[in-house]
Amino acid sequence: MSLARIYSRAQVGIQAPEVMVEVHLGNGLPAFHIVGLPEASVKEAKDRVRSALENSQFGFPDQRITVNLAPADLPKDGGRFDLAIAMGILVASGQVVCNDLERYEFYGELALNGEVRGVNAILPSVLAAKEQGRCCFLPYVNDSLASLVHGVERKAVSSIQEVWSDLLNQQPLPLNIEYAERVHTANFIHDLSDVKGQPGAKRVLEIAAAGGHNLLFLGPPGTGKSMLAQRMPTIMPAMSDDEALSSAALYSIIGQSIDLTNWRKRPFRSPHHTCSAVALVGGSSNPKPGEISLAHNGVLFLDELPEFERKVLDSLREPMETGTVTISRAARQMEFPAQFQLIAALNPSPTGCHNDKRATPDQVMRYLSRVSGPFIDRIDLQIELPRLNSAQLQSTEEEESSAVVRARVEAAYSRQLKRQGKVNARLNNKEMGIHCVLGTAELQFLAKASEKLALSPRSYHRVIKVARTISDLKGADEISLAELKEALNYRAFERLIAQLTKY
Repeated sequence: MSLARIYSRAQVGIQAPEVMVEVHLGNGLPAFHIVGLPEASVKEAKDRVRSALENSQFGFPDQRITVNLAPADLPKDGGRFDLAIAMGILVASGQVVCNDLERYEFYGELALNGEVRGVNAILPSVLAAKEQGRCCFLPYVNDSLASLVHGVERKAVSSIQEVWSDLLNQQPLPLNIEYAERVHTANFIHDLSDVKGQPGAKRVLEIAAAGGHNLLFLGPPGTGKSMLAQRMPTIMPAMSDDEALSSAALYSIIGQSIDLTNWRKRPFRSPHHTCSAVALVGGSSNPKPGEISLAHNGVLFLDELPEFERKVLDSLREPMETGTVTISRAARQMEFPAQFQLIAALNPSPTGCHNDKRATPDQVMRYLSRVSGPFIDRIDLQIELPRLNSAQLQSTEEEESSAVVRARVEAAYSRQLKRQGKVNARLNNKEMGIHCVLGTAELQFLAKASEKLALSPRSYHRVIKVARTISDLKGADEISLAELKEALNYRAFERLIAQLTKY
């Protein structure tokens, strides 16, 4: 046989499109060509594959070798096609005879001695192979991560000789189809009981965790804003298998490992305020996921919010609404999931406290205006943290633990999933009309409050969603005036702006 077809997969964002590796051995002067829009790292496969085959005691054909990576208009990069190209050459030259090659996919980079090295983005490839019902030959070092996918057939290999021996049934490799059940152990470094005082802030943190709401902490330095944010994952529900897989797939794209013993722990990302829009949202010439995608199904914490560039913050507005981010380049367009929960923290003044008389109201307004109104409008909960006095700091009273709070959060979370299939923060207007119905008295109260506080339509709906979450924490089926009043009380930033404009 002078023609072989081997299946593999490329990596395009979070997707893993199928690539057919066609290898043809033809007449003419000996040569080795790779076509099909390969980038430099793929073209270098010629030397890696030649050395790997020769050092593994295989014959390298003294013919004109043409490798086509189809489809031709799909960009290919990295060394993930090395193993597929090598197997194509062995099949085309008759060194491997296999009648059911179409049921296999091959991924792996080859070392010069024939070893198979790990590749990035293994999870999207394995998930796509499962949908096609194919068995994967993949690097041994990637198998533990691939075992997170339930029901996929895979064979872990450490060298090209192992693949050859398996296909010829000389030394068959074990077919790994077991699912690596990982139990969420909740081994957190932090605990909510570490935070002294601040009952109001803890209450808001609980509401945010239960309903998936964005949250803003407003307060002078040392009031516990960062401590509270870091403890948010300790009270959030564990991720489902699908959520954990989608988050792990994003980390596999950038080659970053995850803790397989605690893989359902929600991610917590805290980028520095000097980060660029590309680092936060994602991008570059070959688009990669940014911080908001790496925080998918978890928490994105932005400390010192006004210190971020305004255009960087405004780039978050659309992902906060849609839960996805689309990165467009001249050659391609990629979409990454970004269903993160935002926690932001800021000082109410450039001097730390807005009433310390070291800054004028104009200076405070200029400082706060670095954060745009439309951005703040997308934050459901806003609370000001007071300074703690010495008695509170020296208190020996035992604080409520994360485990106790998490039990209440999980109960409210389960109510939402059972009722509407999603958390309250992600309800659209049509769904709100079904699950967030207000009585006559509540509607009249909210109408008056909306006029007095000059709430935007977006803020109006977010107040109702927060009230729905508060009622879920109480175990109530209806939204009462008490929940609406509490939800309206969490608009600290807007009250501060209104107070400053009076001067």
